[in-house]
Amino acid sequence: MFIHLSDVFTSEGKRLDVDAELETKSFDNGRECFEIIQKSPVSIVITHLEAGKILVKAELQLTLQAACDRCLKEVPVQLALRTERIVLSPELAADAEEADDQGYVDGYELDVEAFVHDMIIGNWPAKILCREDCKGICPVCGQNRNVRDCGCDSFVPDPRMAVIQDIFNANKEV
Repeated sequence: MFIHLSDVFTSEGKRLDVDAELETKSFDNGRECFEIIQKSPVSIVITHLEAGKILVKAELQLTLQAACDRCLKEVPVQLALRTERIVLSPELAADAEEADDQGYVDGYELDVEAFVHDMIIGNWPAKILCREDCKGICPVCGQNRNVRDCGCDSFVPDPRMAVIQDIFNANKEV
C-alpha cells in the first residue's frame, strides 16, 4: 500500500491518520523467511512539521513463526512495533545526508510495506529462544537436550591448552 504525502508536505498543520492493512504474509531478512501468523493493522499518523519535513509515527503488533536459536524448535515471536521517523520531501532529500535511509519513500509516496519491513529489521530480537533455560542441541549426537539428556561427553577442551596437554602426554609414564 502507498500513501500519498504531497498534501501533508505542503499544508501547514496538516495531519493524516491512516489504518493500513499489511499485505505481506512473510518477513524476509535477507537470510531467512519468517511466516507472519498474526498481524494488526498498521496505525500511521503523519504530521506536517515544516516546509518539506513531516513526522511519521507508526504502531503495529506482529507475531511471526521462527526457530529457536538453540534447539531449532518453531516458536511464535511477538513484536510490538512503534516508531517515529522524520521524512523529507524529494527536494530536501536530494541535499540531505540523513535522507539516505529513506528507502520506504519514493517521491511523494510512502510505501507502507517497506516502512514496516524497516521497522521489523530495527526491532528484531538478538536471540530467539523457546524458553529462557533452553538447553539446545547436543553437539555430539544432535539430540534436543530439552526432550531428553543424551549422556554424551560435553567437555570441550580449550584449544589454547592443547600444547601443554601434549607435553603432559609425552612425559606420561606408563
